[in-house]
Amino acid sequence: MNFLNNKYARIVTVILILQGSVFYAVALRSENSPAPAPLASFPTDIAGWQMYKDVKIEQDTLDVLKADDTLNRIYLSPARNANAYLFIAFFKTQRTGQAPHSPKNCLPGNGYEPIESGPITIAIPGRAQPVEVNRYLTARGDEKSVTLYWYQSHDRIIAGEFAAKFWLIADSIRYHRSDTSLVKIVVPVRDGDADAATKTAVDFVKAVFSPLARQLPA
Repeated sequence: MNFLNNKYARIVTVILILQGSVFYAVALRSENSPAPAPLASFPTDIAGWQMYKDVKIEQDTLDVLKADDTLNRIYLSPARNANAYLFIAFFKTQRTGQAPHSPKNCLPGNGYEPIESGPITIAIPGRAQPVEVNRYLTARGDEKSVTLYWYQSHDRIIAGEFAAKFWLIADSIRYHRSDTSLVKIVVPVRDGDADAATKTAVDFVKAVFSPLARQLPA
């Protein structure tokens, strides 16, 4: 009864029921799964940020993630004396159980202690409206980092997990598509200055946003 009296629990229940109903209703229809270029072709030099290293993802992690394509890189900006980690996981369909894993669940599971979390807005050059993404400050031992992440589907930037589920249902009905991507950017905190790390992460988002829009399915 306590569960049923919880507003958020009821919302989640309704969303899950709708999602299951929609997927059952469209299960016999063919899905319009896109075929984007491999993420390995993503630019290595972006607005002053140069790729430093392609970081291999362990097979055990890939088996859990179940993404159709991934990218995991470190970029450096000599002018800013900064570095940023870029992770992308692309899922061409969510009908058969594949779905992005929320960093809010994965980071604590990997030993990162959450300190702060909440949405932030970023003004993107050339885009009429700012985008809203998630900001997550975590610590593991003495090391802190700022993580910005969002879900990207058909040129739509989605910060919240509930909103991502809503648009999954809507797009499955309207377009017969359930593809999506998780984009995550991580910047280490130096000298305890989380604000400076956040600014670096925001600068990196502004640099990679247009290449991401060209790379991921519209």
